[in-house]
Amino acid sequence: MQLREMTDNACIEFLANHMFGHLGCSGEQYPYIVPIHYAYEGRRLFMFSMPGLKIDRLRANPLASFHAEELGQDRKWKSVLVHGRFEELTDTPARRDERIHAWSLLEKRAFWWEPGSFNFGADTNEPLDAPIFFSLSIEVLSGRETI
Repeated sequence: MQLREMTDNACIEFLANHMFGHLGCSGEQYPYIVPIHYAYEGRRLFMFSMPGLKIDRLRANPLASFHAEELGQDRKWKSVLVHGRFEELTDTPARRDERIHAWSLLEKRAFWWEPGSFNFGADTNEPLDAPIFFSLSIEVLSGRETI
C-alpha cells in the first residue's frame, strides 16, 4: 500500500463532501475526543452541541483538532486532520445571523442530531438547555490517502 499527501484543495473538497468526524480537545489529564456531525464552509467547520464536557473543555482551551476519514474497498482510505480554534456562536443579537446560518448549513446534512424538543427561534415557557453552535476555524490542514 502506498500513501500520498493530499493537497489543501483535496482536503477542503473532502471536508465539504463529508459530514461526520471526531473532535478532539484538551482534557484535564488526557485528550477528549468525541464523534460529531459538521458542515464545512469558508475554511470553517460548523458544529452543534448541547452543554457538556466538550463545550466546557473548548471554552477553557479553544485550540482543538478534528479528524474525518473515509474507508473504501481494497484497503483504500482517506484521512483529513484539522487543527484550529473553537469559536462559540453565542446566542446574542450580534451573532444571531451567524447562528441561523450555521443551523441552515447543518440541517442540510442527513442524520445530524437535532434535539426533538428544540425549535430554533420558537418562544416557549419550558426551560431548556440552550443548544450551542460553534465553529472550528481551520489553521492547519493535512490529509493522506492510499493510492
